Amino acid sequence: MAVVAARQLRSPVFRRRSLVRRQRTRLAGFLLTLTVGFILTGTISAGLTTPAAAQSFTYNPRPPRPTPPPPRNDGQMLVQATEVDYDYNNQRVSAVGNVQMFYNGTSVEADKVIYDQKTKRLHAEGNIRFTDAQGKITYANIMDLSDDYRDGFVDSLRVDTEDQTRMAATRADRSSGNYTVFENGVYTACAPCKDDPKKPPLWQVKGARIIHNQTEKMLYFENAQLEFFGVPMAYMPYFSTPDPTVKRKSGFLMPGVSQASTYGYAVEVPYYFALAPDYDATFNPRFTSRQGVLFQGEFRQRLLDGSYSIRAYGIDQLDQGAFAGQPGDRQFRGGIDTKGQFAINDKWVWGWDGVLLSDYFFFSDYRLAQYRDPFASFLSLPTEAISQLYLTGVGSRSFFDARTIHYLSFSGNQSQVPVIHPVIDYNNVINSPIFGGEFSYKVNFTSLTRDEAVFDPITTLANTNGLCLTASADPLARLPSQCLLRGFPGTYTRLTAEAQWRRSYTDPIGQIWTPFAILRADAIDASVSNQPGVSNFLPVGDTQALRLMPTVGLEYRYPFINVQPWGTTTLEPIAQVIIRPNETYAGKLPNEDAQSLVFDTSNLFSVDKFSGYDRVEGGGRANVGVQATTQFDRGGAVKVLFGQSYQLFGMNSFAVADVTNTGLDSGLQNPRSDYVGSVSYSPNRTYTFSVRSRMDEATWNINRFEAEGRANFDRWSVSLLYGNYAAQPELGYLTRREGILTSASVKVASNWVVSGSARWDLEANKINQYVIGAGYVDDCFVLAANYITSYTYSAGTTPPVLSHAFMLQIGLRTIANSTTSSSSASGLQ
Repeated sequence: MAVVAARQLRSPVFRRRSLVRRQRTRLAGFLLTLTVGFILTGTISAGLTTPAAAQSFTYNPRPPRPTPPPPRNDGQMLVQATEVDYDYNNQRVSAVGNVQMFYNGTSVEADKVIYDQKTKRLHAEGNIRFTDAQGKITYANIMDLSDDYRDGFVDSLRVDTEDQTRMAATRADRSSGNYTVFENGVYTACAPCKDDPKKPPLWQVKGARIIHNQTEKMLYFENAQLEFFGVPMAYMPYFSTPDPTVKRKSGFLMPGVSQASTYGYAVEVPYYFALAPDYDATFNPRFTSRQGVLFQGEFRQRLLDGSYSIRAYGIDQLDQGAFAGQPGDRQFRGGIDTKGQFAINDKWVWGWDGVLLSDYFFFSDYRLAQYRDPFASFLSLPTEAISQLYLTGVGSRSFFDARTIHYLSFSGNQSQVPVIHPVIDYNNVINSPIFGGEFSYKVNFTSLTRDEAVFDPITTLANTNGLCLTASADPLARLPSQCLLRGFPGTYTRLTAEAQWRRSYTDPIGQIWTPFAILRADAIDASVSNQPGVSNFLPVGDTQALRLMPTVGLEYRYPFINVQPWGTTTLEPIAQVIIRPNETYAGKLPNEDAQSLVFDTSNLFSVDKFSGYDRVEGGGRANVGVQATTQFDRGGAVKVLFGQSYQLFGMNSFAVADVTNTGLDSGLQNPRSDYVGSVSYSPNRTYTFSVRSRMDEATWNINRFEAEGRANFDRWSVSLLYGNYAAQPELGYLTRREGILTSASVKVASNWVVSGSARWDLEANKINQYVIGAGYVDDCFVLAANYITSYTYSAGTTPPVLSHAFMLQIGLRTIANSTTSSSSASGLQ
């Protein structure tokens, strides 16, 4: 924009006053010498091509220029022209015809360049093209400047900057070395249309006058209007904005608009303070129609080795009754959140996240922080805010992470959320082989405290009659058919260390043998509070346990390869035998990190199929299967895996109920597991199909089935996932679940995209969530609209809540980005 033009006008293609005085005689002789040495074959017509008018961004083709030589950075000026004249009487030096001047990485091209030594003015005319060392290009028809570049004018100016912004004006006048006034100026960040360069850009800002203050680095627009595709859409008598060279500038940012039933209509007007190159602040009060002013502020600072930020919120609510019966029913509400991260060296970083609130509903009520995304409460509802302090290190074959965590619950059940004193993970793979094989080890240390037990009623009877809280005389008595204990009250500390060795051999006939050995030790200290109902699941009081699990095993593979003219097929039987003792303290210890278990082909050959450290698989087991892969010569591949797992001896860990019944109804609870299988097929890059299934070992009934298909074309894509899951009463799923999740997007034009997704509950025969969106995105403009409807379910007999959200986003590159959202919710009976 203006500053680009000003900087280009001040570039050293032509010497400053003192430099010109010293070089006059030498330059004149140099130009005369160049006249002899650089007479070009052929000339360009003397007729001038009229440059683009500033009424819109239409681009006329330029006559071809000779290929310039490489830029010179040796302080010497290189001049090429058809003719160079020196007028001794009038003290003028003229270069005429295909003039090209190169100096320190910059270049000037024009039909004619004249330097008047008496008036100390430089005059260029005809198809002027100036390129500076940073790649900024200025086009003009006439350029007349003083040799110190403080005063002058440019006719028919057009500027293309390196960051793809463009500006044009019928005339630009420069004065006092600081102010540049553009008459009938036009600004845009959009590229010209490739098919029709004379077509107006997607958007542009026109101003009767645009004033560039180079000292302030500001652009002031007078009588400006915003146009889309050449059609005026908004009129602004006056507005200002930092010039494109400014990355940080104090001033108002684009306002935002929102609406909610609890605070009414709201307008948020941010003001940004560029306090210093390394720190800044933003103050963005939100003016609401029902609750008054919500004050918000953020301070950010970047240091040599990292950065941090602090945000603060506060409001003196005018209508507390909008939150009657809720935690927000108070006069003052507020909060603070902060985060930071710093590098110790190239391998280690440390940092923090922190949140402190007056009440746990504050963020959600005013859609702040994690709730700032209008889709968050519908698609991926955050249930807590995290405060943590962490240290992380990454090596070539090792990883370390240590952090202490406090979860701030957004649901109000703060006493049921644990505080993590620390959790530490370290794993390492030794670089050099040991006994010819790979040796690795890992360590996990976890310590946490929870004040109140977390019960999960899994039947209507338990939820209604409170059977989860019924204490039993037998401390080991369980009510697995009634409820689960998701989190126990008390303190829990566990240290786990595991070492593993494995080595693969391939015998002369191609069989692959992989012996492995694992030694794991767990030291556990648990102090379980004797709250009502807890003794039904865990022994209360203090418990110390040492759990050892030595494991040896052998994996066998024998791939058979069949090569045909149409492709190659590999058939690979796989068998795995694992020998180890029973799991000690099975079901008698807390389970905080191993509550989820899905048995399928992805973990068929896992030595330990539990998802966390709190449970460890024990007993002898064999995992067997066959894998077939076919690669077609004309493209595409099919991969099939089918197998089963067997409990050989000892206790089956998956048949032992723990506080969350992990393992029950998983397909592994019987001596012979369910069959698992998967098929994936990709005929080309466009289509992908996959099927995953788990079948009952005795009846072959389908207990879990998923079929997924995806297609990606140049202009559209679609995906569909069908799921069918049998009842799992031990886990609280009393009936079969069946549904379809589908999504699609269509590129209706080069930059227009329409997308949508829906989730259909086939058992209830209703769509319980759908998203519809459309948007336009290119290098200079963003327009997006999304509408979301979903059901939010809660425990017990509370009916689901139907929620709606709408979001509109508009963005003009380098100028503004604005988001408007609205949401509502209603209970369904």
